[in-house]
Amino acid sequence: MESAALLNAIIENAIDGIITINDRGLIESINPPACRLFQYKPAEVTGKNISILMPPPHREQHDEYIRRYQQTGRGHIIGIGREVTGLRKDGTLFPFRLAVSEVKYSGRIIYTGFIHDLSREKEAEDRLKEYAAHLKDEVEERTQSLMLSVKELEKAKDEVSISLEKEKELGQLKSRFVSMASHEFRTPLSAVQLSASLIEKYAGQSQSKNISKHVGKIKNAVGNLTTILNDFLSHEKLEAGRVEPSPTVFDLVKLAEEITEEMQLMAKKDQNIIYLHTGSNSKVNLDLNLLKNCIINLIANAIKYSGENTFIEFNTELSKSGCTITVKDNGIGIPDTDQKHLFEAFFRAHNTGNIPGTGLGLHIVARYVRLMNGNVTFKSSINKGTLFTISFPEQ
Repeated sequence: MESAALLNAIIENAIDGIITINDRGLIESINPPACRLFQYKPAEVTGKNISILMPPPHREQHDEYIRRYQQTGRGHIIGIGREVTGLRKDGTLFPFRLAVSEVKYSGRIIYTGFIHDLSREKEAEDRLKEYAAHLKDEVEERTQSLMLSVKELEKAKDEVSISLEKEKELGQLKSRFVSMASHEFRTPLSAVQLSASLIEKYAGQSQSKNISKHVGKIKNAVGNLTTILNDFLSHEKLEAGRVEPSPTVFDLVKLAEEITEEMQLMAKKDQNIIYLHTGSNSKVNLDLNLLKNCIINLIANAIKYSGENTFIEFNTELSKSGCTITVKDNGIGIPDTDQKHLFEAFFRAHNTGNIPGTGLGLHIVARYVRLMNGNVTFKSSINKGTLFTISFPEQ
């Protein structure tokens, strides 16, 4: 009696549902978990055929399953972990795992079914499938979007390549044109310059002030045109990467004195260039031509943007810290709003008025100085002048 009571307590308190049927398929017992699963009270199913808990077509076939098993010992009735579908009292279906055992008890055969509800597992599985399907759709959508982006990028790449090729061709044509134009203009300009000098010479003592005046205008115009052509040619060489510094050791003071003498001839009336060198040494290791171009450009600007009866201070200094070159004028100065653009190509300050220029000179100076590993800075105030400083580190 104690064993029977213990067995009954285990069955009643089991987590899974347990149903027993006889050899005719009639329900003999059902525990509370099974009642909750199928929504029946024990009295509503006890003594009835187990097929009441089965949906079609298994309901109609269940008795045949039992008969076949009893005759052959094979069939669907005995099994471990089969997934089947149950029919609740309200007509809804639910999945469960069924394990059936054959038990001989008191000289008769009883079949015991162990029922494990799979509703939550199936719901989770369905959600997982939905999520997987959603991910698959999203991956396909993003893959298509990525493929479209790749095609657009390839198309853009082809367009950019074509544009770059065209730009390269235009750049080469422009460079060739500027070089050709510069050289072609120089020949007639040289002839005009020479002719103006000969007119001045042949006029001799009999020349009038008007002849001298107009010859001077011709020379100035030729000089301005030559400067413009040189600026354009230098800029094109820089853009094409054809300017490579060639450092040599030379006498900086000698170069500065030559430049001072040369530029003094271009100065306005009563403009004076005052040169001063500081330091016991005068030798530097730089590109002579590039440095000469930079100094001439700065002094030419000082002459151009300063008035008559002014001084232009030109200084060089060699010390342990390196080489410093300064050019200071008392001219029109550079507006504060223009100073950040001063070294940009083709930029001219707004207060230059009708003073001729290309806007390339300071851009070329900055590029040449950088090529020689130097630095160029300036300080300027309106109507008080400008100070340019070129510095090179110790060599």
